[in-house]
Amino acid sequence: MPTKLEQLKAMTTVVADTGDMEAIRAFMPVDATTNPTLILKAAQMPRYAQLLEEAILWGLSHNHLTSEITERLTLNFGLELTKIVPGRVSTEVDADLSFDIEGTVAKARSIIAEYEKRGVGRERILIKIAATWEGIRAAEILQSEAIDCNMTLIFSLTQAVACADAGAYLISPFVGRILDWHMKAEGKTYAAETDPGVVSVRQIYSYFKAHDVKTVIMGASFRNKEEIEALAGCDRLTISPQLLEELAKDEGDLPRRLDPKTAASHPPAKLSLDEKTFRFLLNEDAMATEKLAEGIRFFARDLRALRELVSKRLLAAA
Repeated sequence: MPTKLEQLKAMTTVVADTGDMEAIRAFMPVDATTNPTLILKAAQMPRYAQLLEEAILWGLSHNHLTSEITERLTLNFGLELTKIVPGRVSTEVDADLSFDIEGTVAKARSIIAEYEKRGVGRERILIKIAATWEGIRAAEILQSEAIDCNMTLIFSLTQAVACADAGAYLISPFVGRILDWHMKAEGKTYAAETDPGVVSVRQIYSYFKAHDVKTVIMGASFRNKEEIEALAGCDRLTISPQLLEELAKDEGDLPRRLDPKTAASHPPAKLSLDEKTFRFLLNEDAMATEKLAEGIRFFARDLRALRELVSKRLLAAA
């Protein structure tokens, strides 16, 4: 009997949600995603000290700013990931640019240019951008330049549809963080079938398939393997090494739960979103509003911590 991970790979593109290259080699996903939190964790692992040292030496020899060296470090991880996975690697734009259209576009272009300078074509990279109104508008510009975007921190159908309308290549609806909010707000636990994060992704999947939306749906931020199993068949799922290991050890049956042939039977009504409607509908959704703001704050916090780590190493090396 194939493991649940093997069964999942037969119906869903499995993506590793980590900056740990050894974990990625162990589970052989198609793609890999990173964010400031994951890079911060990986950068402090002894096995990746050389990636940090390369960025520090590069910064010292070229008299670069800490922010530029931090970007170099992130690219170092991304570059190594492209050598392991056959598909795409997602690299995140600075979280402190989440409400800056021009800044996001400029940073994304810089990231792609650096990858291309180091021999990695843009077809191997996804630029991760927070799904704010400004982030979505930046993605619309980037997609017109053949720079594919992964819209992250998605907690609502409103965000998902706005990203698709902008032509985003991929969206990352967060499952576990939605569950976290509801458990805290309502003081109750959920089975996989009633898990609000699972329900949210299923709603987005139904909408996209019913209305022939081409944007890829990649469920993210899982708290347990039952959430993953409940979304088996989703376009893509990005999964932590711990949960990949659990799936790899489980030899039970894994039925397909999402299928484009049946997902469109009771789809949500088609949305028409301008800026005012988007902002109002998002504001009406307390969970999505709070989790989006919190996610940006957390990523910005970890980006600052990563820059502080780089700054300390610069002082030590000077």
